[in-house]
Amino acid sequence: MFTRLKKKIAGSRNGFIRQLDELFTGRKEISPELLEDIEEILVMADMGISTVEQITSRLQGEVGRGELSSMEALKTRLKEQIKAIFIESAGAQKVEDREEKPLVILVVGVNGVGKTTTIAKLAWRFKQEGKKVMLVAADTFRAAAVEQLEKWGDMLAVDVIRQESGADPSAVAYDGIEAAIAKGVDVVIIDTAGRLHTQVNLMKELEKIRRVIGKKLPGAPHETMLVLDSTTGQNALSQAKTFCEATDVTGIVLTKLDGTAKGGIVASIAHEMKIPVKYIGIGEHMEDLRPFDPDQFIDALFDQ
Repeated sequence: MFTRLKKKIAGSRNGFIRQLDELFTGRKEISPELLEDIEEILVMADMGISTVEQITSRLQGEVGRGELSSMEALKTRLKEQIKAIFIESAGAQKVEDREEKPLVILVVGVNGVGKTTTIAKLAWRFKQEGKKVMLVAADTFRAAAVEQLEKWGDMLAVDVIRQESGADPSAVAYDGIEAAIAKGVDVVIIDTAGRLHTQVNLMKELEKIRRVIGKKLPGAPHETMLVLDSTTGQNALSQAKTFCEATDVTGIVLTKLDGTAKGGIVASIAHEMKIPVKYIGIGEHMEDLRPFDPDQFIDALFDQ
C-alpha cells in the first residue's frame, strides 16, 4: 500500500519535493536566502501563505538558536513541521470506527470534484468491512446525478433511495433515513447537489437537509464530508472556507492527488481549516480512496 501511495503522488514528490532537494544539494550553510527560497517553493506548491509562514518562522527560530546546523537536519525538521500540521487538525475518531447505526454521512461539494465517485468508493470500503450500505440520491437538481448514483448502486449491489427529478432534496433524505432504519442498514451515504459555493440559496437548502435528517434521527448526520479537488489549488481552500461557514463540516476528502504536482494543498487545508483530512483520492480504482494517514503520506512524499 505504501508503494502504491508513493507511486500515485509522484507528481508532488517529483515537483516541489525535488525542488527542495535540489535547493539543499551542495549547500553547507543555512542562510536567510535559503529560507526565503524554501518559502517560495512551498507557496508555489499551494501550501498557502499563512501555512508557509508558520513553518518558515519556526525554522528561522530554530536556526537562530543553533538547533539546526545541517541541510539534512533542516530537511528532517521541515518534514516534521508539515506532519505536525496534519496531526494538529486530526479528528479524534476515524469514520470507520464510529458506532452509530445507521451511521449517516452527508457528502457535499461543488460540481466536478468527484463527489459521486467518492460516494461509490466510500460505499465499497464499508461493504468490504461487511456492512450494509444504502445510498440516497438527494441531488434532485440534475437527473443525470441520480442516474449515475443508481448505476453505482447496481454495480455495488446496494440500495439507492431516490425520487423524481426536481423533488425536494430534504424529502428524499428523510425517506432515505426512514428506509435505512426499517431495513437495519449500517451506513447511509447521502449525495447532495454539486453546489456553487457562491449560491446562498443552495447553501440554505443544505442546512434544511441537515435539519430534516436530524429530526428523523437525532444526532444525524454524524459526518459531513466535503469533497475537494486537489488540482484546483487555493480555489479548493476557498470552497472549504465557504462550506464551513454554511454547515458543520466534519471532514475533508481530497480527490485527484495523483493528478497534481502541488500536493502542498493538503497541508494548507489542514492548517487553515482545522478540519481533518479524512480521505484522499489517488486514482480511479475503488481502493484508491483511502483513509488519510499523516505519517504514511509524509513518508511517501519525502521518500525519493
